[in-house]
Amino acid sequence: MEEAAGYIALAIPVFFLLIGVELLIAKLKRTRLYSFSDALTNISCGIGQQVSGVFLKTILLVGYIYLYENHALLELSGDKWWVWVLLFVGVDFFYYWFHRYAHEISLMWGGHIVHHQSEEYNLSVALRQGAFQGLFSWIFYLPLAVIGFDPITFVIVNQFQTLYQFWIHTKAIDRMPRWFEFIFNTPSHHRVHHGVNPKYIDKNHGGTLIIFDRMFGTFQAEEEEVVYGITKPLASWNPVWANLAYFRDVFKLAFRTRNVGDFFKVFTKPPGWQPEYLGGPLKPGPVSSQTFSKFQVQIPRGLNYYVLFQYALVLAGTTVFLFKSGELLKTYGSQIGMLWQLGLAAMIILSIMTLGGLLEKRRWALFTEIARLLVITATVPNLFWETSWLLYLVLGLGVITVFSLVWLLSFLFAFQKEVAV
Repeated sequence: MEEAAGYIALAIPVFFLLIGVELLIAKLKRTRLYSFSDALTNISCGIGQQVSGVFLKTILLVGYIYLYENHALLELSGDKWWVWVLLFVGVDFFYYWFHRYAHEISLMWGGHIVHHQSEEYNLSVALRQGAFQGLFSWIFYLPLAVIGFDPITFVIVNQFQTLYQFWIHTKAIDRMPRWFEFIFNTPSHHRVHHGVNPKYIDKNHGGTLIIFDRMFGTFQAEEEEVVYGITKPLASWNPVWANLAYFRDVFKLAFRTRNVGDFFKVFTKPPGWQPEYLGGPLKPGPVSSQTFSKFQVQIPRGLNYYVLFQYALVLAGTTVFLFKSGELLKTYGSQIGMLWQLGLAAMIILSIMTLGGLLEKRRWALFTEIARLLVITATVPNLFWETSWLLYLVLGLGVITVFSLVWLLSFLFAFQKEVAV
């Protein structure tokens, strides 16, 4: 089961290869598809979602397996081709309803909004996922367990559907053949889904198929130029704040309500709902690509290079964590191993938050970055205390830390006025 659940992690190198291809296409066509800070923030959100998934992924699997083993009405195993076809349609059907309700119920939108915050549209946006979305999505698939689709086949089909959705996050592909556009979700359909144009909001919720949108009245063809983002821009490169900002606003609104009924409606009504005594529901205004102003922060080129260097190290460390975190429980036992898991996860989250802060020229991020480098150098070698190459690890980390500190401090002194907020 764990091997079947790892297809997305294994596909990560392919994701970055395709992002490179998209960048090459943009350069050849002399079009601007990427913003450096936006793309790194998208990847950071993906890192956060994958790291939190280490602790949350068992929720779906345990619930699904329990219902399958105790309440399944049929036995539908993957050794029959038609089971794969039925399950493919079933997974997409329940994904449609999860995705639709994630746009129509405020509390669920708080977990999904992260995916829509980018004001660009490229393959890196596919990696931008909310850390809390998994708390809601798993419930929608449980009927498949009761029907009797075995867990391994479900995991494979579910991950295929997730992988399919990567390629539709691009402006490099215009339209597919008409028959394909009628049946399947495509870049054109999904561009609409990410638009804040009033006619595009809450349209095209399908995963692999677009037929359920056509059936249930949520289909919208791509017509006017799409403006990407959310109606209240995030205006931040901080991936942690990206996951928390909407919840902050919702809770602030909830505590301004005058009765218990309105308090709960803030969480269960569509996003933007407010009681009449607080102004009534918020309606999205007209937007156009000519008037829409994207969030950006001008930072010195040297800081860009520093952040990129550190991101490469964070990506490498996250990859090791995702593939090896389970071994911590075997090596150190369940309690100590879990503490190491939590500690390493916290360090990864701190890293992406700090690097996001540097992209915004936040003064706190500079001091947090220095502390982060020192903590990593002091703690990580403890994981490999009994290995023969511990000395090389310590020396390597020491060199990287000294190099990074000199780079960062020289940058701080050279650009002190620019960096101060």
